[in-house]
Amino acid sequence: QLSEDVERVSENRTDEREGGMEVHEDATSVILPDSELGTTAPSLRFSKTCLKNVFSVILLFIYLLLMAVAVFLVYQTISDFREKLKHPVMSVSYKEVSLYDAPGIAFYPGKARLLSCKHHYYDHIPPLINPGQPGDIECTTQRINYTDPFTNQTMKSALVVQGPRDVKKKELVFLQFHLNGTDQDFSAIDYLLFSSFQEFINSPEKAEFMKDCESSYSSWKFSGGFRTWVKMSLVKTKEEDGSETVEFKQETSVVNYIDQQTKPRSDQLFFVVFEWKDPFIQTVQDIITANPWNMIALLCGIFLALFKAADFAKLSVKWMIKIRKRHLKRRSQVMNHIS
Repeated sequence: QLSEDVERVSENRTDEREGGMEVHEDATSVILPDSELGTTAPSLRFSKTCLKNVFSVILLFIYLLLMAVAVFLVYQTISDFREKLKHPVMSVSYKEVSLYDAPGIAFYPGKARLLSCKHHYYDHIPPLINPGQPGDIECTTQRINYTDPFTNQTMKSALVVQGPRDVKKKELVFLQFHLNGTDQDFSAIDYLLFSSFQEFINSPEKAEFMKDCESSYSSWKFSGGFRTWVKMSLVKTKEEDGSETVEFKQETSVVNYIDQQTKPRSDQLFFVVFEWKDPFIQTVQDIITANPWNMIALLCGIFLALFKAADFAKLSVKWMIKIRKRHLKRRSQVMNHIS
């Protein structure tokens, strides 16, 4: 009986081992399909991850290209701004006025004598009744003597006359000079224009005032035996230090004077007319077209784009590293599960 019991126990153990082997085989048969599915699913995930990585790399290169363009724009903007600072643009503006400040007309007649001076309106000059004879002097005049500013030795005598003011009524000043005789081949009278006759009257040092005017303004001539018509225009120039300089531009036309006297004359007559060309005062100033505020705003936008691009690139690199680590971790887990 004892031997039969031992054989029975041994048979039970062998049955349990066989049953365990069958269970193990069944378990392996169940696990294997799951392992096969696990090998196919990571391949799909890997392909999607690869596409995402490629897309991220392309975006990264695009943003690097945009950063390069932004850096170039910054350099170009700063270069243009510096170039515009070195080369300002001349701006010309026109201001319309109804009355000018009466200019001063300084004549240097020499031996010639002023015969008449009148203000006329509406561009109409009546015919002379007694040319060559003294007439009415209705202009405000003043004589001034001063030393030549260029030689400081020669004395100069100037006859200063108040110029026209009313541009709407076409106010003009008509002057007649007479010269008994001259030893020169050509007879002419010098004159210069300065901006304000009232400043000359109010100046305590009129000689110094005229010296400054002769140093600052250009002088012109008008010839004897002709009627010279001078049309003036005023140009104001604003300097960089804020000061303002004034100069005259003029257009002259010469008309032959027909002497109706039968006797030959050895003397010379001078006729000159001064009138404003138009009611516009021309103002010239240098302006810098580069606006610093626009440049600052543009640079702020460019630097903001650079920072955003750098931030995006950094996040893209971190995301790619994270995806790579996650992929390697899943792959190691699958390999361990298969093994």
